[in-house]
Amino acid sequence: MMRLIEYLTGHDRITVTERERALVLRRGRIETILGAGVYWLNRRTTLREVHDLDRLRFTSAYEDALWRDHADLAERHLTRIEAGPDEVVIVHREGRLHEVLRPAARATYWTAAGPWTAEAHDLTGTLAVPAALAKRLERAPGTVAMVRTEVPEAHVGLMTVDGAEAGTLGPGAHWVWDVGRKVEVRLVDTRWRTHDVAGQEILTRDRVTLRVNIAAVYRVTDPVRATRAVKDHVEALHRALQLAFRKTLGALTLDALLADKVAVDAEAANAVRAEMAEIGIEVAEIALKDVILPGEMREILNRVVEAQKAAEANVIRRREETNATRSLLNTAKVMAENPVMLRLKELEALEAIAGKVERLTVTNGTEGLLTDVVRLRD
Repeated sequence: MMRLIEYLTGHDRITVTERERALVLRRGRIETILGAGVYWLNRRTTLREVHDLDRLRFTSAYEDALWRDHADLAERHLTRIEAGPDEVVIVHREGRLHEVLRPAARATYWTAAGPWTAEAHDLTGTLAVPAALAKRLERAPGTVAMVRTEVPEAHVGLMTVDGAEAGTLGPGAHWVWDVGRKVEVRLVDTRWRTHDVAGQEILTRDRVTLRVNIAAVYRVTDPVRATRAVKDHVEALHRALQLAFRKTLGALTLDALLADKVAVDAEAANAVRAEMAEIGIEVAEIALKDVILPGEMREILNRVVEAQKAAEANVIRRREETNATRSLLNTAKVMAENPVMLRLKELEALEAIAGKVERLTVTNGTEGLLTDVVRLRD
């Protein structure tokens, strides 16, 4: 019967539930939005779109026309939220985070599915996301519009946005809005570190080729200046050490270099420290660790050192012999001038001999022992 009535009257009977809304167009023009209820619509002159409120967003080809020509009708049923060109808008539904709108984006929601609120964040000052807000966004799957960056302890993060410097980040977790701009974070280690220059070949003033190993302890004190002034500050330090020591050592002879390596270090180190300070790097200790000579040169130097030491030993031996002869001469003079001392020395010698034999016979008697040369017979 109902179908017969619909056929005879030329109308269709539609039912709109509490969770639905119907957009009605008559003769191609938007007429109304129907809420819950039963309606009869002329099938020839009307067109309807039934929308489910559980989908939350209003999506229709007639959305722009509805807001442009029927703003009062749209405002009664719909909530439109727009983000400016330099802001991010966080949309809340019933007090809970629902969606994040990127710059210049907009969304239309069914008001009956709300209530809806918006929280705008300006991006002209910074792209950083407050930590409290970032944690809220992380707990809401599907709504994240940010990237997370971790800066380790004793490091500094240099942030750039579309290639331009945008500040520094300290140790910890940081969040940045992901809004179509290229955000990069470069980590710079600010701890003390050691850099080695191994096997640096140098030609001395007397044309001896040798290799040296250099070590430097340094740290970055101004990360912004260090990255802005040079592409790679470690490579810049390496090059400065090479050039400074090559210039300093190349002006010395091999003997001078081996005789005073500490002075050589000080001269070259001061030049390196001054150059590195200009790009925000503090250099502490610089050491010339090793001086490596070619094999033939080592053999020659070893022979030279051996000859020098042999000559020194010979001089010492001759000096000791001269001192011993001079001492004997002095003793003889004293004995010649003092007969009593000579007799005492003789008795001391006799005592020493008596202690080494089993039997000792004095042939001159006691008087001879005191007045003449003693004759001994075993």
